[in-house]
Amino acid sequence: MTVLAAEHLSISFGGVHALEDVSLTVPPGLVFSIIGPNGAGKTTLFNVISGLYAPERGRVQFVGEDVTRLVPEALARRGLSRTFQNLQIFFRMSALENVMVGRHRHETTGILADLLHLPVVVRQNRATREAAMTALARVGLAASAERPAASLSYGDLRRLEMARALASEPKLVLLDEPAAGCNAVETAEIGAIIRRLTGDGITVVLVEHDMRLVMNVSDRIHVLANGRTLAEGTAAEVRANAAVIEAYLGMAGGAPEASEG
Repeated sequence: MTVLAAEHLSISFGGVHALEDVSLTVPPGLVFSIIGPNGAGKTTLFNVISGLYAPERGRVQFVGEDVTRLVPEALARRGLSRTFQNLQIFFRMSALENVMVGRHRHETTGILADLLHLPVVVRQNRATREAAMTALARVGLAASAERPAASLSYGDLRRLEMARALASEPKLVLLDEPAAGCNAVETAEIGAIIRRLTGDGITVVLVEHDMRLVMNVSDRIHVLANGRTLAEGTAAEVRANAAVIEAYLGMAGGAPEASEG
């Protein structure tokens, strides 16, 4: 069974082809990475898959269902979650409260029940808190649950965003540069978390500039350049692909495996 399939996706902005005829298939339980030079269309592809943009052509299928025109909330209810390049943290809330926000798709009570503080609300809040604690534990932040998010280190904030994405119990999580701005130790911790997720049966689609992380965690890699598919394969196949190496010329080291940003 295929978890995610993008078929001939195309979208333009102001006459510039951000994506042109991009297709990919993601089997379950893998780390599937999307890489490419700056401006290749990686985040645009994420935005189309997650419902932020509607493609001009092509379609997106999630677990066998055509979800091309669904909004992000509808996709979240079906089990697709994501993080973003830039931190989207509620800094005045605790780490635990930030993650509890990610449980919204599992909550069923309405405003009236909340105002009356009915027993069903108490049970739901307890379940939300427990699930959020489990998500924090999965990323190594259980001990920081009650700390204000503003007091966490940058690397911890990156992991906090991952925990919030996991709180919805997704089938598929899109990670958009989860190691951006992290040091080597923090990046290694994020890599270990990603591998554990697939061990738990969660499929991961990763966009990341840190090629050492990509090569270490990826089962398959899809390479974009100028909005088009350039190559796809295992880490070894992508490293050896002459077209991929050429696309990365001018970046640090001149080849994907040596690029850190």
